[in-house]
Amino acid sequence: MSAAAGSPVARKTTRRHNITDPRINERIRVPEVRLIGPAGEQVGVVKLEVAQRIARDADLDLVEVAPEAKPPVVKVMDFGKFKYEAAQKAKEARRNQAHTVLKEVRFRLKIDKHDYETKLKHAVTFLKGGDKVKAMIQFRGREQSRPEAGVRLLHKFAEEVAEFGTVEHAPTVDGRNMTMIIAPMKNKSDAKAEAAKVKTEAPETATAATEAPAEAE
Repeated sequence: MSAAAGSPVARKTTRRHNITDPRINERIRVPEVRLIGPAGEQVGVVKLEVAQRIARDADLDLVEVAPEAKPPVVKVMDFGKFKYEAAQKAKEARRNQAHTVLKEVRFRLKIDKHDYETKLKHAVTFLKGGDKVKAMIQFRGREQSRPEAGVRLLHKFAEEVAEFGTVEHAPTVDGRNMTMIIAPMKNKSDAKAEAAKVKTEAPETATAATEAPAEAE
C-alpha cells in the first residue's frame, strides 16, 4: 500500500538517498518486519504496512537497521537527525584521531656519555608520546667494517627504553648507516588521553596539598 501524497513517509523519502544509507520508508520491500518503536520498545513482528503506518502516525521514518535478520529489523526514528548525529560523530572521531609519527635520533659509533643520555631522553619522550623512534648510527670511514659494534650500541639503546617501547625492526645496514625501529607501548590516542588526564589531575593534587592541615609538631 503506497503512502498518500503529502504524508510524512511520502514527503520524507524525497530527500537524497546515498547508496550506503539503510533502506527507509517505501524502499523497504518485505512482507513482514521486526519493529522497534520510537522509544526503543520492542513491538515485535508485524506486517510492513503496519510498521509504515506507525511511522507515519509518529511523523517519523521507518529505517531498516538489520537487513540480514529474518525478518529484517526496522526502527521508527527521525532519519535526518540520525544521519546528522552520525556525521558529527564521524567528524569528531577524525578530528581526535592521532597518527603515529616516526621520530629519529642519530648516533655516532663513538658517542660520549652525555650525548648518548640526551638522545636517550629524547627517545623516551617520543615513545611516551605514542610515536615510533628510528635509532640511526652513522658510520665514518673504517667504522663501516665494525657493524657488530653498531649492533651492540643499538641493542643497549633498546634495552634502556624497553619500559616505553619494543623493537619493531631489528638493526639493519643501509649504506653508511645502521637503523633500528622502536614502536611505543601505547598508541598515540592513548598517550594523548593519558597526558590530558595527568594535566587535569595535577591542579587538583596541588590544591589538595595546599588545603591539607599542617600536622602539629
